[in-house]
This record gives sequence, structure tokens and C-alpha cells, in this order.
Amino acid sequence: MLDITLDEDWRPWYVNGQVAGYTMKYSNYGYRLTYATLKGAGHSPTEWQGRECYEMFERWIHFYPL
Repeated sequence: MLDITLDEDWRPWYVNGQVAGYTMKYSNYGYRLTYATLKGAGHSPTEWQGRECYEMFERWIHFYPL
């Protein structure tokens, strides 16, 4: 168990107005963890959900919220 506090429960995140996946946010002692899924991506997300993968990475690298 990570023993971290749930800040934001499951909610959808969007790309071009469509649900791209779901996310949860946790924090503890100034550290943050965001758990995100890609809807319909399976084991090859870059193959099947390329745009959504790109958006998720782009938002993560620039500290934008999902």
C-alpha cells in the first residue's frame, strides 16, 4: 500500500470533446501521483490510440492537467 491520500476520484479526461480515458489523483507530503487510463487502447496504445497517447504525454510533460 502506498499510504497516499486520494485527492480526486475517478473522472474522465477528454481529447477533442471525446472521453480519452479516466484519471485519479493522489497526494501525500507534497508528492503527487496521477493514475491515468486510455480508453480502448489495449496493449498497444500508440498503435490504436495515437492521438490520445500524444495528448496525455504532452499534458504530462508540460504539467497540464488531464
